[in-house]
Amino acid sequence: MTGGERHAGDATPPPGRGDAAERLLGAGHALSRREVSAGAGVSLLQARRFWHALGFPAMGDDELSFTDADLAALDRVVHLSGAFDDAMMLAMTRAFARTAERLATWQLSLGVEAALGGADDETGAPVVPDLAATLAADEEAEEGLFDQRLGPEARASVAEFLVASANDLEPLLVYAWRRHLAAAIGSLVAEGMPDDATSTERCVGFADLVDFTSLVSRLSERQLSRLVQQFEAHAADIVTAHGGRIVKTLGDEVVYTCERPAPAAAIGLDLCESLAQDPAMPSLRVGMARGPVLWQLGDVFGTTVNRASRLTRIARPDTVVVDAALAAELGNLSGFETRPLPPRALRGLGVTAFSELRRTPVAARRRPVARRRP
Repeated sequence: MTGGERHAGDATPPPGRGDAAERLLGAGHALSRREVSAGAGVSLLQARRFWHALGFPAMGDDELSFTDADLAALDRVVHLSGAFDDAMMLAMTRAFARTAERLATWQLSLGVEAALGGADDETGAPVVPDLAATLAADEEAEEGLFDQRLGPEARASVAEFLVASANDLEPLLVYAWRRHLAAAIGSLVAEGMPDDATSTERCVGFADLVDFTSLVSRLSERQLSRLVQQFEAHAADIVTAHGGRIVKTLGDEVVYTCERPAPAAAIGLDLCESLAQDPAMPSLRVGMARGPVLWQLGDVFGTTVNRASRLTRIARPDTVVVDAALAAELGNLSGFETRPLPPRALRGLGVTAFSELRRTPVAARRRPVARRRP
């Protein structure tokens, strides 16, 4: 496992649970919630709300479970309360906490995957250039990424790698956040301030793996993990290459947004064609809609989102369907064509018009030919 080895002469033992917390958060006094709240000058209720917003379970007010780092964080929240009201500060804390918790879990999974021999390159990243060959090889390996039990030495190695790499990764995390924040602010300034600051016009797409439920029953957990990672890698590369944004991934489904119709259409078609080139991947279906969306804590809501989701459910494998609003805008753009399909009654939306999206014959001939599925 590269990047996390201890330097020669470093006699620090592999971290246990307490050791990891001390090395990551810094050594300090064991404090109770009463002491932390008093030190930050806030009530016990405010301290509890902040702790819950971070996503951690309840603890006794006199339990010595906190450190100087917790006191410093709460003190920072109090300092920021002059710029943000309590509701906004708690909402922002939840947003940071949800992102950080997912990142920590993701890092742990990658570390375990590497320890189990799942990495395919020298960096330790689970890159799978040929998923079909990898899944075939996995059939001869021990089943189940999470059914396998790492021995004490392997667990210590993963823990040490995660702790030792934290200082190196922290600047990258801050840089990525600042870069995305700059892009979000740039988008806001370019569009101008709408009447509702959280409501914007977007193309929304849902890309859904077909028959994923049957795959769950046929593949081992390790194979399923590889397939999902490959799907998410495909989606991330294609969506970002066209200037779109991944909103969330749900295992067998990716939700994305894009400002303009043409890149959104290219994303949907490229996703289907990309997965069709790997015979080990299941078919994909994509539904897209255009209209106002409501942004809340990094997620999108509204009728436009619901319409895109419903359209995905009625799309045939290896096809992209779009609602009437997006079809109308794409009709004037070269490289794409839409074929109206019979309107359908969609749950909660009534009778809805939609079309199948295709590349024009000239544009299709310029694309690489996808391999047929076996």
